[in-house]
Amino acid sequence: MVADGETGERGLTPANPETTTKDRRNEMSTMTAENRVTGTIRAKSDLIRKLLEWGGFAAGAILIAFGIVAIVMGFSGRATVANSLKQEKIVGTADMTPALIAKEAKEAGLTNVDLPTVAVAGKAIDSGPRARAFASYMRIHALEATGGYTYAQMGRFEAKPGTPKAQLAVGGGTDNPQFAASDPKTKQPVANGPRNLWVTETALTTALNTSYMADRLGLFGIVVGVALLLCGIGFSILAFAALHRKRIAAATS
Repeated sequence: MVADGETGERGLTPANPETTTKDRRNEMSTMTAENRVTGTIRAKSDLIRKLLEWGGFAAGAILIAFGIVAIVMGFSGRATVANSLKQEKIVGTADMTPALIAKEAKEAGLTNVDLPTVAVAGKAIDSGPRARAFASYMRIHALEATGGYTYAQMGRFEAKPGTPKAQLAVGGGTDNPQFAASDPKTKQPVANGPRNLWVTETALTTALNTSYMADRLGLFGIVVGVALLLCGIGFSILAFAALHRKRIAAATS
């Protein structure tokens, strides 16, 4: 038999030392596996942050490059327009002021016409806005010369005296060669002078308005370039502030 004292001492001792050691080993293995998973997740997170960071920097650099190119092209385009206009040596005539051109239009009986609002009298036409203003004055001059009629309202030929009204165009002249005045030398129908004047005016004003459009497109390119430049700088700052600092904080934690 075992004494009561011996039985009490045995009850206080561990039942199986080997089982306790195995439990501790299992706990350590579980902790090691969790650490490995945590490390893997951190590594993937760091990789994603790094890719986003460098992607942001790359996007910012591309936008900055495009912005610089757009700005350079915009200034170059506007300079080309200005140089081309200067080569033509165009200067506004004395009546190219809003007040004087309005007076002339009224005296010519012109109605329902858009009058210029910018004065270019005595000024060199060397920019897009001035070219557009000069073109608008040219249109008024052409309307004054044709009695307020446009190209489409005038006949191809100068009408001879006695031409029936049905053969006359609204703005004068005729499209019927039979009722056209003939050139004594060539015996060919005489072209309608005011109509040809309108053709010349249209060609010149179209060129001037095209210069204005090119000038505005150059300005638009500059504005877009500045916007792209600012967006590129913003992308770079956000990539550094939002991702780079988080990556450093995660590494130090």
